[in-house]
Amino acid sequence: MELRIDRQALVPLVQQIVDALAGWLRQSEVLPGTRLPSARQIARDNLLSQSSVVEACERLVAEGVLAARQGSGFFVADPALAARRQRDYPWVEGAAVKHDDVFGELKLGCGGLPVSWRETDDLGYAIREISRTDMAGLFNYGTPLGLPALRQHILKRLLQLDIAVQEHQILTTAGASQGLDLIVRTLLKPGECVVVESPGYSMLFELLRLHGVSMVEVPRTPSGPDIEVLEALLLQYRPRAVFINSFYHNPTGSSLTPKVARQVLQLAKTHCALVVEDDVYADLSGGPGTRLAALDCADNVIYVGSFSKTLSSSLRVGFVVAGAGVVSRLAEVKMVSSMGASRFCESVLACLLASGAYRKLVQRQRQRLNSDREAALQVLEDAEWEVFGKPAGGLFIWARSRMADYAQVRTQAQRFGVLLSSATAFSPTGQPGDWQRINVAYASDPRALAFFQATTADRP
Repeated sequence: MELRIDRQALVPLVQQIVDALAGWLRQSEVLPGTRLPSARQIARDNLLSQSSVVEACERLVAEGVLAARQGSGFFVADPALAARRQRDYPWVEGAAVKHDDVFGELKLGCGGLPVSWRETDDLGYAIREISRTDMAGLFNYGTPLGLPALRQHILKRLLQLDIAVQEHQILTTAGASQGLDLIVRTLLKPGECVVVESPGYSMLFELLRLHGVSMVEVPRTPSGPDIEVLEALLLQYRPRAVFINSFYHNPTGSSLTPKVARQVLQLAKTHCALVVEDDVYADLSGGPGTRLAALDCADNVIYVGSFSKTLSSSLRVGFVVAGAGVVSRLAEVKMVSSMGASRFCESVLACLLASGAYRKLVQRQRQRLNSDREAALQVLEDAEWEVFGKPAGGLFIWARSRMADYAQVRTQAQRFGVLLSSATAFSPTGQPGDWQRINVAYASDPRALAFFQATTADRP
């Protein structure tokens, strides 16, 4: 049994063994009751310690994938493996679902960076520094608007994006999710209507439904929302707000062109609609671009950003930028609903921004993503997939196979241990589709490459 272990990866060794064993069980289609090679044999064949292999097997026992028999070793459990493989789990945006990890599936449509990309040295240093020098950051509540030092750094970063605001227009949040939640619960009422993009961000759709806000959808094009459809929706429904993912749109990877950005803003002003600009992938942008908040942030545009996508999904820090009156209202709801965001997380991020460590981190991420994106686009071209817009930055490519419908492609993916996103995940109305969100950071995995190759149509 050959396990592919990367000793340079940041993923712990035992977890790699767990994933590799689960992948071997799946790909080999081992029958329930089959005895695994001894832990000693597995360790010897893969130059591992026997104790690490035993610990990995014990974890799989705890998950119900393996069964242990005293003095006889480990066996494939019955009926866990077959039953879990056949179930069709919906895609959960941003969630690391337990059963998927057990079987070692590659989440090709994942919404964030792989664990192996995360860098711990600078983050660990910042955490130790805050623990040593900022006792208030460890024990006290945050202020309503957020940590002043962090807001000053955000202000400087906004200026680099040509977004000129003042510090009192910035509100920190526990990630962009809390920012969107504050906007919806504070500025929208149940029964009101908003415009959302289709395809679009699935968790936004769920948030709007939770608060009783109805949605009408505008198609997303490679240059932004379809302007003709948007104008017709504004005339017909008189929506309260328009939600737009400006740069490296989730899931298509497309970005607003300057012309479309100006048209969106003009239509919103004409029809008295707020514009909520979601720009959580801004730090993965290496080039110029026009953001709606750069054109008008004081009156019509509310800008939402985040550091969670690049730094840590667990270290939840985001922010909202809007007019002073709107920010004041959002801050009141923030304090009532959560007593503020985490001062500790904000202090750690401020430390990383002040030292320049965060800037260097995102530079490395952009370089690596650019390389992986170019390679992924070439692989998709070789496999004759249709690609939406060919994005120039960010995490995602939106593509579909020309050879088959979604069900066939999903079955093919399962053969290679690849988990695709749900066919309905990115539709506001739950309409199924055959387009797939592909995370370029996962597309170079051997399982993904084998899957893409298998979908290539036969040639003479």
